[in-house]
Amino acid sequence: MAFSMALGILGMGFVTGIIGALVGLGGGVLLVPILTLLFQVPIHTAIGASIVAVVATSSASASTYLNSHISNMRLGMTLETATTVGGILGGVTAALLGRQVLSGIFAVALVGTAYSMFKKVKGGQPGAETVDPGRLGATFYDANLKREVTYRVKSLPLGLFLSFIAGNISGLLGIGGGVIKVPAMVLAMGVPMRAAAATSNFMIGVTAVASAYIYYTRGFVDPLIAAPTAIGVFLGATLSSHLAGRVNSNFLTRLLAIILLFLAVQMALSAAGIRVR
Repeated sequence: MAFSMALGILGMGFVTGIIGALVGLGGGVLLVPILTLLFQVPIHTAIGASIVAVVATSSASASTYLNSHISNMRLGMTLETATTVGGILGGVTAALLGRQVLSGIFAVALVGTAYSMFKKVKGGQPGAETVDPGRLGATFYDANLKREVTYRVKSLPLGLFLSFIAGNISGLLGIGGGVIKVPAMVLAMGVPMRAAAATSNFMIGVTAVASAYIYYTRGFVDPLIAAPTAIGVFLGATLSSHLAGRVNSNFLTRLLAIILLFLAVQMALSAAGIRVR
């Protein structure tokens, strides 16, 4: 691989790392289609690189959330049992599917993600009730509200089922699964948005490790592609922590939704066998 291509992939990872971290996603929803369409990387290899990048960024940012006590470790480990099983099955399934089938599935996932982004802008962030936290609930200090927030976890069986689906999508498409985990915890389980995002970020890394092993053993992890991607995403995600308070989040969310819809069209064309340049 030429040095210019490696530099381009690193730069792409840097930009997607910033955007993905700012809007609460791991970046995989952008990494895979960009690597596939722009750099002509085979989709299985692109997904493998995306999963490696998710592991790197999650490991770095999760420590920050844990130190601030925003991540709910008990809830995360409980849901991770279902997520990891889904991630392993997703990795095995992806190895059995062809490029066009995977491209079609990814196009559908991108449309769903874009819809979630638009809905998030319109609906805003749901509030949290101040109640007895119970066994899996928790209390954390919200710097934006300038007060402590206490919440109780609801509908655990539904949360476990949705975590399994999120893990399967993570292993199948390399998108981290956060697009399902965060809404599931917020809407179905009553977890505040900030705590859900932090807990999901912790879970994403564990799930990605399980899926990465499947991709590695089947030869889908190319170090020349995965290394610059992971380095770029890591640097971008690190920088985004300093930019988060300065950028309008609604603007970024709308921008990402538009990009995802555009990429969904490109991936759908690719699934139909129409080569896009």
